[in-house]
Amino acid sequence: MNRVVVIGTTGSGKTTLARALSVALSVPRAEQDAFFHEAHWQPAPPERFLARVDAFTAQPRWVIDGNYHLVRELIWSRADTVVWLDYPGPIVFRQLLVRTVRRSLTREELWNGNRDRLLANLFTPEGLIPWFFRTHWRRRRETPPLLAAHPHLRVHHLRHPRDATALVTAASSIG
Repeated sequence: MNRVVVIGTTGSGKTTLARALSVALSVPRAEQDAFFHEAHWQPAPPERFLARVDAFTAQPRWVIDGNYHLVRELIWSRADTVVWLDYPGPIVFRQLLVRTVRRSLTREELWNGNRDRLLANLFTPEGLIPWFFRTHWRRRRETPPLLAAHPHLRVHHLRHPRDATALVTAASSIG
C-alpha cells in the first residue's frame, strides 16, 4: 500500500480513513476536495485542479481521498490500492448528518476559507444531504465496473466502519 485512493459516497468517512491510513503508513495525504474547492465554494478551473492532483500523485507514496471523475483516471492509474467505503445508507446518512451539524455549529474551516452551511446542506438541491440521496445507491452500482477496468489495483471493499478500523490496524503493521 504505497499509493492509496479512498473512495465512497459523501459522508462515508473517506477523509477520516485517509487521515488514519496516512499516519499508519507514514505517507503524505491529500483531499481532492481541498484541490477542487477554492474560496467561496468556487470550483477550481479544471486545469488547475488536474495540475494539483498531478503534482501530489507524482510522489512515490501517498493517500488521497475523493471521487472526482475529472481526475479518476490519473489517480487510479498511479494508485496501487483502492479502499472503497461501501457502507449501508443508514450508517452513512447518520455520519453525514452528525458531521454536517457539527461543522456548521462550530464553523470549522474546511478548505480555502469555506465552511459548511447547515440550512444550505439540508434543504438546497446542491446541499450535502440531497447529494447523498442522489448518489449513494448510484455509486454502489457504478463502482464495481469502474474497478474492474483497473485490474492492477488491490481493492479493499469495506462494508462497515469496523472494517476500516481493521484495515488501519493492518496498515500499521506494514507502515
